[in-house]
Amino acid sequence: MDYGMTPELEEFRTEVRAFVAEHAPDIAPKAGVRSAENTDELVLLKDWTRKLFAVGYVGGAWPERFGGRGPAHESERDVVVGEELARGRTPAAVQGAANLVSNALIDFGTEQQREKYLPGIRSGELIFCQLFSEPNSGSDLASLRTKATRTAGGGFRVSGQKVWTTNGHWADYGYLLARTDPEAPKHRGISAFIVDMRLSGVEVRPLREMTGTSDFNEVFLDDVELAPDALIGEVNQGWTIANSSLGHERSGVGANAVRLRRNVAALVELAGQVTIGGKPAIEDGAVQERLGGLSASVEALSALVYANISRWSGKAERVSDGPMAKLMFSELGVEIARMGVELCGEAGILVDSDAQAVDHGRWQDEFLYARAYTIAGGSSEIMRNIIAERGLGLPR
Repeated sequence: MDYGMTPELEEFRTEVRAFVAEHAPDIAPKAGVRSAENTDELVLLKDWTRKLFAVGYVGGAWPERFGGRGPAHESERDVVVGEELARGRTPAAVQGAANLVSNALIDFGTEQQREKYLPGIRSGELIFCQLFSEPNSGSDLASLRTKATRTAGGGFRVSGQKVWTTNGHWADYGYLLARTDPEAPKHRGISAFIVDMRLSGVEVRPLREMTGTSDFNEVFLDDVELAPDALIGEVNQGWTIANSSLGHERSGVGANAVRLRRNVAALVELAGQVTIGGKPAIEDGAVQERLGGLSASVEALSALVYANISRWSGKAERVSDGPMAKLMFSELGVEIARMGVELCGEAGILVDSDAQAVDHGRWQDEFLYARAYTIAGGSSEIMRNIIAERGLGLPR
């Protein structure tokens, strides 16, 4: 059910769907958040990014002088765009991290920083990565240990390690959080920076994942010298800047439910193609019951998401809203992918390069990636703690 949308937004949805069908890059769909596998894909993703910015589907809320539509742009449109990209199994803009840093620059950056970076972000030429998470500071980001100390010239010297850096191996720049005051409370001693990934002392090491690709990276910063103009905003303002830039990102909030609904529909098709006991699996009562349960759960998630969107639009969002939706999405995604692999039978172990793989290895890829969502963006354990402590008022 796509309730909660006005007729104007549904008209906009039709427009976006047609645009995606006509202009989407010719890249084989993959599960999850993935990087370009080669330079040819990267070129396609950069061009796709440029097109999305050009029509205002990305960056629509930017000030008009930087190419956006200004404050009058409806944030709900971002939700529609995210849903339609998910429905079409189409990649989002390659500028995931660039969208974050652009909001940071628009709200807190200098005019010189905006003029230097924003045009390249819109054109798709400048790729940013997000240098936030650390090996021991994932869900508790404020405990990060990467340090930035002042130099005699007014700049900063940075040392530390970051991890789970999407597009780090393709990035021109990084959006970095580092500790500038080790004596301050952990949320107050952090600053935000832009790091040229070509600087001496920056080392990017791709992480090989069980999906067979390297979408994430470790990034090592060994006495990296940053100029004074690398600082975004004020010293020790980084936590505020990061939360502000993350608060702009709503395009994926509805996409998750659409993604799961699409996968359940694909499960139904799969159940009609494979057999159990010599008959189509879709005729098996247990399969029907399981499919019905998954479908009902996805619709419950969709209802939860749209209720959250309504509260967010009315500035009545609750601290537990996001964690509830995230937890339900990630855990349900694992169950859907598991059923897909099980329906494939022995062929469920085959990858996309195997000729006998069912659905070109889709379900094996979905299954391997689904578990990542129970960790990324806050683990399921952390989400349950937030819901319990902040939503239900239970003791720590």
